[in-house]
Amino acid sequence: MIKRIIFSSCLLFSCCALAQFPSQQEFAAQTAKKYPISEDHVSSLLQQANKNQKVLDAISRPWEAKPWYKYWPIFLTEKRIKAGVKFWLKHQTTLERVEKELGVDAAIVVAIIGVETFYGTYKGKYKALDSLYTLGFHHQGRGKFFRKQLAELMVLSNEEQLDIHQLYGSYAGAMGWGQFIPSSYRHYAIDFDGDNKRDLFNNEVDAIGSVGNYFKQHKWQFGEPVAFPAKVKGNTYQTLLRKKLKPVDKVAAILDKQVYIEADVNTQAKGQLLELETETGVEHWLTLNNFYVISRYNHSPLYSMAVYQLSEKIKAAKQQVNMTVAVQP
Repeated sequence: MIKRIIFSSCLLFSCCALAQFPSQQEFAAQTAKKYPISEDHVSSLLQQANKNQKVLDAISRPWEAKPWYKYWPIFLTEKRIKAGVKFWLKHQTTLERVEKELGVDAAIVVAIIGVETFYGTYKGKYKALDSLYTLGFHHQGRGKFFRKQLAELMVLSNEEQLDIHQLYGSYAGAMGWGQFIPSSYRHYAIDFDGDNKRDLFNNEVDAIGSVGNYFKQHKWQFGEPVAFPAKVKGNTYQTLLRKKLKPVDKVAAILDKQVYIEADVNTQAKGQLLELETETGVEHWLTLNNFYVISRYNHSPLYSMAVYQLSEKIKAAKQQVNMTVAVQP
């Protein structure tokens, strides 16, 4: 009887899981109703899309599933720091505009592009149409999200006059220097060099400006702190640990739970206590609003911390370069 119940439950789950995928005809009709694109064009593109098993394999083992002590060495390397300084110096004028016009710290923009594509070196090898089709119609977990991105990709290619068959990116459909998913490309990409195009694939200036605009729209606070290393005592701090990264407690209330930091901080600002796994235990951080803003780019706390720490290391290395140049005869 137990085996029969389990089998019936599994069969029911399987049927329900399959039922969540609309037919391609339904998708085409829904897309044409919501977006400025014809049903026939959507149907035609769907017929040209292919399932890619490698995409399904890749999404099943995301880097963000690693513990912090295995995650950070991927990004916080001397090679990436040096490349970040080089990128910053090459685009210093553009990054100064990002700070003045968009109110976003240059170091964060540099770090984002460094983490996402190693400054344009790795933009992705997967055909975006195939990736999003595969995840939209063959991935049980987030099919609805990826079908939306598939529709956005189709519209984006029309709006920006891009050949959809030549658009490549990550297994999840993120594209260009800053790895924007299609909806982010449509909503946050900007023409930052004035050539009347929003090119995030080949135009580094547009890519820099668009990353900056993404942070501006998510309410980055220029010049404000991101996070502080913290020490804890006792067990009362554990009530502060949450999966969500949005700050909800005042810093003063966090410090009252035997959390200690060695820095001046606005105790009336909102913060969040973050716990990261190390090889020997855990480490703690007091994160603030700007940390949460980084997480809007990628919702993993590991990602946000890697970006923040890389930005600090690149900024320090660039300052060292500036000092060396200044003392040269």
